Amino acid sequence: MKLFHQLLVAPAALGLLAPVAANATELNINGVSDYAATGEQVTSITQFSDVYPTDWAYQALSNLIERYGCVAGYPNGTYRGNRAMTRFEAAALLNACLDRVTEVTDELKRLMKEFEKELAILKGRVDGLEARVGELEATQFSTTTKLKGQATFVIGANSFGGDAKQGIDDYIFGTAAYSGNSLQSASGDVLLPGEGRGLSRFFDPGEGFRSGTYGTKRARAAAATSGATSFNYDLRLFLDTSFTGKDLLRTMLRAGNFGSSAFGAGGYVGLEGMETAFEEPSGANSVGVNRLWYQFPIGSNFTATVGGVVRQDDMLAVWPSAYPADTVLDFFTYAGAPATYNLGLGAGAGLSWESNDFSISANYLSTNGSFSNPGNASEGLFDSGCDGAGGIATDCAGSNGTVQIAYAPENWGIAAAYNYTSKNAGTLYAGNGTPLANSFTSNGNNSSVGLSAWWSPEEAGWFPSISAGWGYNSITNGEDTFIFRSATTQSWYLGLQWADAFMKGNTLGMAVGQPTFVTDVSYRNDFDQNSNFVADGNYAWEWWYQFQVTDNISVTPAIYYLSRPYGDLTNGQSRPFGGDRQNNSDNQFNNFGGLLKTTFKF
Repeated sequence: MKLFHQLLVAPAALGLLAPVAANATELNINGVSDYAATGEQVTSITQFSDVYPTDWAYQALSNLIERYGCVAGYPNGTYRGNRAMTRFEAAALLNACLDRVTEVTDELKRLMKEFEKELAILKGRVDGLEARVGELEATQFSTTTKLKGQATFVIGANSFGGDAKQGIDDYIFGTAAYSGNSLQSASGDVLLPGEGRGLSRFFDPGEGFRSGTYGTKRARAAAATSGATSFNYDLRLFLDTSFTGKDLLRTMLRAGNFGSSAFGAGGYVGLEGMETAFEEPSGANSVGVNRLWYQFPIGSNFTATVGGVVRQDDMLAVWPSAYPADTVLDFFTYAGAPATYNLGLGAGAGLSWESNDFSISANYLSTNGSFSNPGNASEGLFDSGCDGAGGIATDCAGSNGTVQIAYAPENWGIAAAYNYTSKNAGTLYAGNGTPLANSFTSNGNNSSVGLSAWWSPEEAGWFPSISAGWGYNSITNGEDTFIFRSATTQSWYLGLQWADAFMKGNTLGMAVGQPTFVTDVSYRNDFDQNSNFVADGNYAWEWWYQFQVTDNISVTPAIYYLSRPYGDLTNGQSRPFGGDRQNNSDNQFNNFGGLLKTTFKF
């Protein structure tokens, strides 16, 4: 368009030049003839001997020569830029420029003719795109919000093996309850008569136990009912909003129906629980707000996060693992330290600092931060005294505080974290520990340490990514209303993942470790007789292969094995708090399971 614009201006320029040009009687016809007779087109301004970079029109002349190629000179190699222009010279210059324009125009017409069909198709597509963009702009609910979603289907089954007896411990740690002098059917709570003294007299098999409960084979009963296949789903919708381009307001809606499924830690063995498994407290197929928090930068190195429904890992600068967070068993998604990285959910805030691959994160949340009604509060042997009485940083808050230090370059990293969780936080659930570990954790204050390291190869190949972690937890109970004073638990894991395994885009993975188990315990004086014996260790394995069907669809078959998911309870001891506590090593109970997970991302 610049060339055409100049051509339009050219006549006016010639008209302005005409008065100062020589008149007809002064014309040098021979010079004009010589000018027009130069058969050679000038291609560079350096070909003119009388044109210098200091000349005021040097750049304009250079553009006409080099860009448009329509300037000629005199046979002696001069341009004579300082003399007046005659009409004949102007006509020669304009004719040369128009000839060049004609050549370009003819070439353009030829190309337009050759690609006529393609241009018509392209025009149609552009018109259609403009119409769709206009419709989208007219109907969009927000210019700042993006919607993402993930739907997961899980179908699978479990089988059990061994010969372990169903012991008294079952009734203490959650599989049954008793009242008066008799055991009752499973209720999940333990009810002690009186003030909880003289417990041993209620544990005599001859004194009122319901028939058919004490001494039955745990493994046989489980095997008789195993093999049932379940089909469950998990749905997540993410609404991500940014107001400045650097901040993030996240709203996550979630629904599922895993509450009574083995894969939701609601089955016979809690360690079968998956990270994908979810169900709202209000029941299956209920949609609830599972995340609502706001994250924004402070300066160039700090990031703050605050929310009414925020999770611990939402406020960490680094997640200390390269192992996938949503594959099979939930235990393997906690970097080897489920109590430290407990993924507590509630009202909270956090601050993180990052510089040169180093980071420090500190956050606090209250799992009961939305509670403020003490009307239902009460005290009892197994009663927290905090029903409906939560708040922020109170005795009933369910406080969860975490500090993490990490160094994470591009493909490896190390991290150390400390977490303090108060009583009533309920952060270690059945999918992360043995029944014994879960009972102590939920009834005491937890001080936890987690150490993690990970490495990923720069290119996919035979070497997998390696993730490892270890957790140590000290649990104390200052109340005289419970049977223990303190306990320690541990956990560890090792995860391997091969990218582009057997086929580009597919992933192979496996992990092995020990879910949280009790290593030491100190009971109250009333129960100290031989009670420090602990045999709670257990092992978990998982193997999986993810087929990446498309960019948005993946199918993952997986198997897993739990060696002693009941830990200490596998022994079937008859005197949990008094008398002889023996390790009946002949008693065994294990769990083998398989599933098929299909994930859709949109």
